[in-house]
Amino acid sequence: MLRTILAAGAFAFLAAQPVLAQDAMMKCDEPSMMAVQKDIDAAADAMKKDAAMKEMDMAKDAMQKKETDNCTMHLDAAMKAAKGM
Repeated sequence: MLRTILAAGAFAFLAAQPVLAQDAMMKCDEPSMMAVQKDIDAAADAMKKDAAMKEMDMAKDAMQKKETDNCTMHLDAAMKAAKGM
């Protein structure tokens, strides 16, 4: 019985990994851009805010050029910079 419960728990954990990994990176779309911009606006540290804005500008530029991977990378970097990660 215990073995079955442990096996089911391990299976559930492994099945959830791809879902958790998808949430780790931002999508390159307007709602994500607005959410990160809101985080940047709320940042108190001027240096973090400046770094985040530079990344945000690069993300916007990549979005206009339809460079999704670059946009996602810069958007994620902007979010991390704004939150001080």
